[in-house]
Amino acid sequence: MPTIDRRGFLWQSGMAGGALMASSLVGSDVFAAEAAEKTTLTILHTNDVHSRLEPFPMDGGKNAGMGGVAARAAIIEQIRAEAEHVLLLDAGDIFQGTPYFNIYKGEPEIKAMSMMGYDACTIGNHDFDAGLENFALQLKHATFPVLVCNYDFANTPMENKSTPFKIFEKGGIKIGVFGVGIELKGLVPEQLYGNTVYKDPIACANTTIDFLKRHGCDLIICLSHLGDKYDDNKVSDEVLAKETEGIDLIIGGHTHRFFPMPLKYTNKIGGDTLVNQVGWAGLQLGRLDYSFTKKNKKNFLKANTVLIEGKT
Repeated sequence: MPTIDRRGFLWQSGMAGGALMASSLVGSDVFAAEAAEKTTLTILHTNDVHSRLEPFPMDGGKNAGMGGVAARAAIIEQIRAEAEHVLLLDAGDIFQGTPYFNIYKGEPEIKAMSMMGYDACTIGNHDFDAGLENFALQLKHATFPVLVCNYDFANTPMENKSTPFKIFEKGGIKIGVFGVGIELKGLVPEQLYGNTVYKDPIACANTTIDFLKRHGCDLIICLSHLGDKYDDNKVSDEVLAKETEGIDLIIGGHTHRFFPMPLKYTNKIGGDTLVNQVGWAGLQLGRLDYSFTKKNKKNFLKANTVLIEGKT
C-alpha cells in the first residue's frame, strides 16, 4: 500500500481544501447572480369597498373599529416602504353603502383612491347607481384608469373614459391588467346604464389575453366584477378561469367573499389561474407576491390578507 509523507499529505490536503473553497465560491457567485436577477412584485387589492371611508362605528358589532381609508392608506404606505415594486388594484363597487355616496355621489371615494395611489380599477354594478354621467364626472378626480374590456360605452357619457387594459412595467417586468364587468340587465336599472352594451366576458377576455401575450407580458391579471361562483351557469370567476387561455391571477368582487387563501383552477391551456377576493367594506387588503427571474419567468411566492384596523 503506498504511503504519503507529511509534506505530500499537506500538499494534497491543501489542494482538496482549495478545490472545496473554489467550489463554494463558484456556488455563492451563482447564487448571488440568481438573486441579483430576481425581481419581486407585490400585488395589493381591494373590492366592494362600498363608500366605507370611515371605520365601522364602535357599537359592539363584530366589525367595530375596523376598516377606513386612513388605516388602509397607512398600511399601503408601509408596504410600499418595504417592497420595491407594488401594484394597487380594485375590482369594483367603489360606490354605494354609506351617506358619503348619498350626499357626494362618489367624489370622496375617488379622491381617496387617488391619494392612496391606486394603479387601476374595474367598474362594478353599484358604480352605476347615480348614472353613467355621474360616474364619468367623478373620474375627473381619478389618477388611475378604469379597465373593462366587455362594456361598450359608445354613445354614452362614459365613452373614452375607460380602457380595456393597461400594461405596467415594474423592475423590467411587464404586467398586463384588464377588467371584466357583470351583465347589467336585470341587475342595474336600464336608465342608469343607458346605451352601454354588455359583451361576452369570456370571448373579450381571450381576445385581450392574446394581445397582452403578443406584447410580451410576463404576468396577466384580470380585475373581475363577475362574482366568484354560482350554482347555475352564470359566468363567474371560476368559469372565467377555466375557459380562458392564460390569466395568472383574477382579482374578484361582487359576491363579498372573504377568501382565506386564493383558489387555484386549471385554465384552458393547462396552466394555473389563481382567484382571490377580500370580502367587502374595506375590511381587508389582499396581498400576493410573485418573483421573476430570466430563467424561470414567474413564481408565485405567497398570499396573505391584511386586516384593516381603523382608527377611532
